[in-house]
Amino acid sequence: MDILSIIIGIVVGLGGGFGIAKFLERSNVSNLIKNAKKEAGSILKDAKAEAEATKKEKILQAKEKFLELKAEHEQVILARDKKTAEAEKRTRDKESQISNELAKAKKVNDEAEAKIAEYSTKIELLDKKQQEIDKLHKSQVEQLEMISGLSAEEAKNQLVESLKAEAKTSAMSFIQDTVEEAKMTAHQEAKKVIISTIQRVGTEEAVENCVSVFNIESDDVKGRIIGREGRNIRALEAATGVEIIVDDTPEAIILSCFDPVRREIARLALHKLVTDGRIHPARIEEVVAKTAKQIDEEIIETGKRTVIDLGIHGLHPELIKVVGRMKYRSSYGQNLLQHSREVAKLCGIMAAELGLNVKLAKRAGLLHDIGKVPDTESELPHAILGMQWAEKYGEKEEVCNAIGAHHDEIEMKSLISPIIQVCDAISGARPGARRQVLDSYIQRLKDLEDIAFGFGGVKNAYAIQAGRELRVIVESEKVSDEAASNLSFEISQKIQTEMTYPGQVKITVIRETRAVNIAK
Repeated sequence: MDILSIIIGIVVGLGGGFGIAKFLERSNVSNLIKNAKKEAGSILKDAKAEAEATKKEKILQAKEKFLELKAEHEQVILARDKKTAEAEKRTRDKESQISNELAKAKKVNDEAEAKIAEYSTKIELLDKKQQEIDKLHKSQVEQLEMISGLSAEEAKNQLVESLKAEAKTSAMSFIQDTVEEAKMTAHQEAKKVIISTIQRVGTEEAVENCVSVFNIESDDVKGRIIGREGRNIRALEAATGVEIIVDDTPEAIILSCFDPVRREIARLALHKLVTDGRIHPARIEEVVAKTAKQIDEEIIETGKRTVIDLGIHGLHPELIKVVGRMKYRSSYGQNLLQHSREVAKLCGIMAAELGLNVKLAKRAGLLHDIGKVPDTESELPHAILGMQWAEKYGEKEEVCNAIGAHHDEIEMKSLISPIIQVCDAISGARPGARRQVLDSYIQRLKDLEDIAFGFGGVKNAYAIQAGRELRVIVESEKVSDEAASNLSFEISQKIQTEMTYPGQVKITVIRETRAVNIAK
């Protein structure tokens, strides 16, 4: 019964709860519908109010835009009216100006017509007077013909012939006087220019010798330079091609060689070796190689310094190098660089006196003897060879012609050419400037070396002891000991048949084999 009562209670409770829930649901739905209708009405009201406000704002903006466009349009119309008024004013001014000019032109035209009429009247009067003068002249001529018995044409011819003869005589006399005066003046001016040029250039005599003296601090150094059994001095002579004379002269060693470049390399190398203290054959060869490279750099530096001192610009680098090599060349005992510098200065002064191009004259004077610089022999004269070099490296035609013509190998085509020739003669003609014998002596030593180089396997050849000995260094891989002996004989026979020389020439062929390994 208790369980049944509980079940009935639960069923009654569920039924009552369901009824209550239904009632509450219906009540909530009706409330939601009322609220939704109320919100919808509020939204519609707000939308209508906003639409009215937007409409009023747009109408106001449209009115403002209309007023703005109207103002702009009125401004455009005003500007156009102003331009139209200005154009009308300019037109009225132009019309007024044209009217004034037409009035002036009419007035000038009337005055011109009056002048033309006046001049026509005067011309008619002049024509009448000219006719009267012609009649009077004709009658006078007829009277003169009757008196003299000659016609007017015959009298005119006689007068012309008389005047011709008199004028010819006067002209010949004037020409002769002028030519004589010009000759005297030319000789005087030429002497004045040459004397002034020589006086304004003070150059030392630049005579080259074939020996250099190397000073040392004490005679003890001589023994170190000679080395054990003379190996150091032999290595130095073989590397440089210079004869080294160690005698009783106190604190001095003599370097003898006809080639100034070799002599300078030997002097500098010897100075480095003595300063360093390490003197042995391997070190000697190393120092000589470095010194030879240093001399090449010094040659370029000497060329640059020379062209800067003379104020010459734009010279080709190869020509600058050639100018530097002149320092180690000589012509009849005269140092070639000093001679060329002197000629350049003389040419500059003489060109200034004559009113010519000073820079061009200096340039030609410096380069006039570049044909003497090449080591290789050429069949061409040095002037022609120098001209070809100048043309190759872009020098001007006047400079090339002056170089080629300074010994009359070609025709002179500019005023600078005779100046170069004269200044070259002035530089070489100074007392003590040149020695003819030295040049032939140096040529003989070069010929000796050239003969040795004409044989195969020859590495170096040096003429020493004033040409009394020729040392030939051969390559050991190409020339054997027996071939070295034969080579010495062949060179001696060729020297006997092709050269003229005083005394005897000793030919020494040196063949050296070296084996070098490095311990690591």
